[in-house]
Amino acid sequence: MKEPLRQTPVKIRQGPVGKVLREAVLVAVAGVVFALFANQISPRGLTLTRNYFPDGIDKAILPVTATGTNTTALSPESAPGGSGKQEAWQSIDGHQAVQLFHNSHLKQGAIVFVDARDEEHYIAGHVPGAYEFDPYHPEKYFPTVLPACRAAEQIVVYCNGGDCEDSKSAALLLREVGIANRKLFLYEDGITGWTSNHQPVETGARNSGNLSITIQ
Repeated sequence: MKEPLRQTPVKIRQGPVGKVLREAVLVAVAGVVFALFANQISPRGLTLTRNYFPDGIDKAILPVTATGTNTTALSPESAPGGSGKQEAWQSIDGHQAVQLFHNSHLKQGAIVFVDARDEEHYIAGHVPGAYEFDPYHPEKYFPTVLPACRAAEQIVVYCNGGDCEDSKSAALLLREVGIANRKLFLYEDGITGWTSNHQPVETGARNSGNLSITIQ
């Protein structure tokens, strides 16, 4: 009588490829944990549970079509640094910003100014009639700023000027929610350049009527 065959357990050796894959997974997990921790402790980190599109704001906003108003203004090609390409930022200088401010279309809403500083600096003094839009708290200002930007043909975004990058952050946010890039103009001299040109400044809330001119 033949004895039953004994099955010898086969040991599967983990090759170098499996070891590399395991290490890669561990590195990826560690990276995600570190990123979440860094975002949590950063004062400008994203709130992952925040709804950046509160009720009443479309999540897919289409770019505004020009209404045909004959605005005297600046095309992407004529603005300094503007190439007319969709990805290029359009910049204007102090003289052009003043021209737009005194343009009759400003009162009609075809031209709007957007102040990308925080509330404290905005209240202390802003371009008269400018909309407040802190890019670090966009959900607070979208309900007011978006309708104005969607209806406008030219939008001048500014902050403090100089090394301030908040105007670019604000313009990028507006573009990402559907505001056509061709309508966005960055006034890079900001409020500092504005007051240096002896232009009026409004304190308090928008359209408060509290105007002053800095004389240096």
